[in-house]
Amino acid sequence: MYFAGIDIGSTMTKVVVLDEGNAVLAQIIGPTGAEHRRLANKVMEEALLQAGLSFEQMTVIIATGYGRFNVPFADRQVSELSCHARGVSMLFPNSRTIIDIGGQDAKGIKVKNGKLLEFVMNDKCAAGTGRFLEVTAKTLGLRMEEFGEISLKSTRKVAISNICTVFAQNEIIDHLSKGIALEDILAGLHSAIAGRVISMVKKLNIEPDVVLTGGVAKNAGVVKAFEEKLGFCVFVPEEPLITGALGAAILGKESAHEYLLEGKPISSKERILKEVAFYG
Repeated sequence: MYFAGIDIGSTMTKVVVLDEGNAVLAQIIGPTGAEHRRLANKVMEEALLQAGLSFEQMTVIIATGYGRFNVPFADRQVSELSCHARGVSMLFPNSRTIIDIGGQDAKGIKVKNGKLLEFVMNDKCAAGTGRFLEVTAKTLGLRMEEFGEISLKSTRKVAISNICTVFAQNEIIDHLSKGIALEDILAGLHSAIAGRVISMVKKLNIEPDVVLTGGVAKNAGVVKAFEEKLGFCVFVPEEPLITGALGAAILGKESAHEYLLEGKPISSKERILKEVAFYG
């Protein structure tokens, strides 16, 4: 049996394909476009090609994330919170707190033994998210990938008092005009982001192991800022974008075994018919 999780986030779409032994057969990451359904089909086909499989061979496909209801071939839709909890717990069995900073939101998730216990979320403001860093990078004429490396050179970070996108940009420009080193400004920016997110997540009673996921987790400067403020090590997956898709695939595997025990083998016929009806 084979299982897939497809996570359609606000900015990136991820697919993970697993076999019965939890071996990852394929892992695809691509930008989320306006037409979620056609995008879902495209990235799923890429993942199946990488895995050397066909749609007919898939046992269960679980969709999660912002656009999970726009995946016509999915067998089920599951909240990204449950999927992140399951995926992170597979990679880090001792995880208790997950901090996920995506393109347009930030989440705190409390877990135990792979199960979601409680969560907090900020999806009303993009301050401190990937989108915020993207806009800041454009203002500075840099690539987002450079932020972490540059900020790690800081010897005296400067305080950034406001990370609302407009006010932060003005503050950064003001610091630059005063001759403050770019690395000290970026270190201060990362510290402000970590402080803002920790202020939200501390409602869950942050406990180690803490795992940082989402695109912002690729920024080494942000990871360092979290560790400085929390006072202990923060773990980051090798690919911090795929934990939701991975968790979705794992949940698909678990639900498949439940169905099979009940004597209800899963057929891909209905999924294929839905796909044919949509795409023609």
